Amino acid sequence: MKRIITGFIITLLFTTTTYACTNFLITKGASVDGSTMITYAADAHVLYGELYYTPAADYLPNTMLDIYEWDTGKFLGQIKQVPHTYSVVGNINEHQVAIGETTWGGRKELRDPKAIMDYGSLMYITLQRAKTAREAIKIMGDLVEEYGYYSSGESFSISDKNEVWIMEMIPKGPEKKGAVWVARKVPDGYISGHANQARIRQFPLKDKKNNTIYEKDVIKLAREKGYFKGKDKDFSFADAYAPLDYGALRFCEARVYAMFNRAAPSLKLSMDYVKGITPDKPMPLWIKPDNKLSVHDVMELMRDHFEGTDFDMTKDIGAGAYNLPYRWRPLTWEVDSVEYCNERATSTQQTGFSFVTQSRSGMPDPIGGILWFSVDDTYSTVYVPMYCGINKVPHSYAVGTGDFQHFTWESAFWVFNFVSNYAYSRYSEMIVDIQKLQRELEGRFFADQDKIEKVAVKLYNDSPGLAIDYLTKYSCDLGNSTVKRWKTLGEFLIYKYLDGNLKDELGNVKHPGYPKSWYRKITNETGNHFKMVPLEGEKSH
Repeated sequence: MKRIITGFIITLLFTTTTYACTNFLITKGASVDGSTMITYAADAHVLYGELYYTPAADYLPNTMLDIYEWDTGKFLGQIKQVPHTYSVVGNINEHQVAIGETTWGGRKELRDPKAIMDYGSLMYITLQRAKTAREAIKIMGDLVEEYGYYSSGESFSISDKNEVWIMEMIPKGPEKKGAVWVARKVPDGYISGHANQARIRQFPLKDKKNNTIYEKDVIKLAREKGYFKGKDKDFSFADAYAPLDYGALRFCEARVYAMFNRAAPSLKLSMDYVKGITPDKPMPLWIKPDNKLSVHDVMELMRDHFEGTDFDMTKDIGAGAYNLPYRWRPLTWEVDSVEYCNERATSTQQTGFSFVTQSRSGMPDPIGGILWFSVDDTYSTVYVPMYCGINKVPHSYAVGTGDFQHFTWESAFWVFNFVSNYAYSRYSEMIVDIQKLQRELEGRFFADQDKIEKVAVKLYNDSPGLAIDYLTKYSCDLGNSTVKRWKTLGEFLIYKYLDGNLKDELGNVKHPGYPKSWYRKITNETGNHFKMVPLEGEKSH
């Protein structure tokens, strides 16, 4: 299949995966340095992680743009092109506007097979046209109104250098073109999140500050379809268009709970909601964190397996001898006709790519906006800074360097997967080596950031083009060198842990065996089956 983004053809095999993505939203007042941030983990078992780049461009009047569904490559139709488009690096544009998403599906009967705009095209085309988050919301609303909305229910994270918004959308149905949607500005000083479940419930119908915006038919359509019968002031978008089931709580809302719980332990949020015990007592749409968050703090929030909670994936028997916090799919399974489930954490093995955006109002746009980009599992990857003004991306991460069907050492996606998949065999031991290098690299990136940006600002004041060239070289060199270091790490892991052994710093081979806790589980399960029984007259050990 083909993915086509504004003229660039990207080969991939992709199928939409239920419960597939995670977004966190951080406002200026909730960040250490006044940045706005959004995160995105694009998760699918057949998604090839790569870094998209679309340069700015000018178009003649009456130019039409072909739209292909982002998930499948299916041709959906054409829309009018605008005279000028902005450059986009991944999911952030040259004006520091960033967009992420998670799919929740919702009412299947509202799908519109005749529509042209799917959620992926909506994101990337809007990034090419918007200078602010509010402008992005208007563009998205106008596009689906004019061309229809092809996808199912979706939550979007939209940020610029001053504001962060959550927007939720679902089509009106095959008989009505367009979509109903609600967008809410996250209050400054607060954080929010969404993970494949609609989260906007009641909202102000008359917001004097214009911090809540909604499509005119959002309540009317719900009444017509029988989704809602109460007073307008009691209308809940999520309850009408995405009714909760157990999976939505356990697999989706639980990821938001985990982030809220880590960012604000003082709230002592109960897990009863995500366990399905109190589904009528939902979590708030946003919370105030106990402490302001740095970019690195937000990266760490993306690295979560429910550690320290009742869902901790390192503790149950599924973690095996080496506390592996991943479970191979399917997500649910049966024993004796009883359905069971695995946990669905923020950090998961099937991540194609993820990012943390950083947008800052006190700097020139090409320097203030950064896409901290990574591929593969968030827990064992490295976030590399890609400045929003760069004019190309690192070869290792670029579209066309590799694909999902062919392994190559040139590709960041394959190198990071090589390391993580080898580590899954002896996770609790190898993750120590992995995170040592991860922290060394990311630590250096942060330590160098101020110095790099001071040089860039000086160059920008002389000539913006010089600053862009400087940051392009910096980002590309950093990306390519990171992949080389990671390949070397993989080679070291094979050497150190070969055949179940363990080499110390001098190269001496040791035989550590399994952890003592695992040997105890074996004897508890098998009794005397493996017991060494001395023969008559033989001395026992």
